[in-house]
Amino acid sequence: MKPLLFGLAPLALALPAAAQDHSMHDMPGMKMPAKVAPKPAVKAKAPKPRAPSKPAPRAHAQQAPVPRDPHAGHDMGNMPGGEAPAPQSAAPADAADPHAGHDLSAMPAMAAGIPTGTDLPPGNAPPPAPASDRAANRYWGAGAMAEAEGALRREHGGMIYSKLLFNLLEYQAGAGADGYRWDGEAWIGGDQDRFVVRSEGSGAFRGGVDEAEVQALYGRALDPYWNLRAGVRQDLGPGPRSTWATLGVEGVAPYWLELEGALFLSTRGDLLGRIEGHYDQRITQDLVLQPRAELNLAAQDVPASAIGAGASDIELGLRLRYERSRELAPYLGVSWDRKLGDTAGYARRRGEGSGGMRFVAGIRSWF
Repeated sequence: MKPLLFGLAPLALALPAAAQDHSMHDMPGMKMPAKVAPKPAVKAKAPKPRAPSKPAPRAHAQQAPVPRDPHAGHDMGNMPGGEAPAPQSAAPADAADPHAGHDLSAMPAMAAGIPTGTDLPPGNAPPPAPASDRAANRYWGAGAMAEAEGALRREHGGMIYSKLLFNLLEYQAGAGADGYRWDGEAWIGGDQDRFVVRSEGSGAFRGGVDEAEVQALYGRALDPYWNLRAGVRQDLGPGPRSTWATLGVEGVAPYWLELEGALFLSTRGDLLGRIEGHYDQRITQDLVLQPRAELNLAAQDVPASAIGAGASDIELGLRLRYERSRELAPYLGVSWDRKLGDTAGYARRRGEGSGGMRFVAGIRSWF
């Protein structure tokens, strides 16, 4: 009896497993799908640490969380008698709008499309008044802060400057007797207003000063490159010592061409004009070539000063300067001048020459 029970035990254990295998039997009214090979198990990756979430700003309205699709990641292609449902969008419908959910009630101009700030057209409205209730006034006092502001303005455009410049200070050889010439100015002031004293002249070592003049001028900046000058000119030397009212401009033209023009009206009603310019062409780090030109004109004859109407005289020069130190730069060059028209006739009647070529050597300096 015991051998029979031990023989039936394996058969009883195998029956439940055989009853679950329906691969060999077709159930009436239902077609079984073919077996699909199981997919290899994918090793799950460790989730990346997420940055701590920041609290939402007060102006943003809280958005309702989007429900998660329970079938996300499931393969629905083998479902009998049906199709996989359309994937549910995880983003809200208004995700394209960058201001979706933002509270724009505090910005009515922006929300209504009204231009503000730099979008407004230019106008001439006065600027707002400067602040008078600064926190620094409570700690240091309004008087101390006003004094500090004054020092700041002086050091950023309101300072007083001064300069003494000799553009020409030279010895001249040729065209008769050896002589000398000077052309310089000194000024004091700020970026916009200056007081200028200018002088130029020439002479011979044995004959004394031929001609000389001194100008006292007020200079006013017209823009960053040009200045207006007005004042008085006084002639010196052996000739008539005339006094002239002066009005002119001086500045820097494009390509760094320094120009100056002036009109002179004497107390007798005589009107003269002058145009001059020079350009510094750097040849090397230390050598600078300076071409220079000057033209004088007269509206009428001035017999007392031996000046004829029209273009009275012209001067052209070329000087090579060694500028190792800009404050003290020696130079060599040539200068050619000629009296023109009736002015040359006055010079010939007085037994003087009408001009010629001179070799020059001098120093350009400023302090």
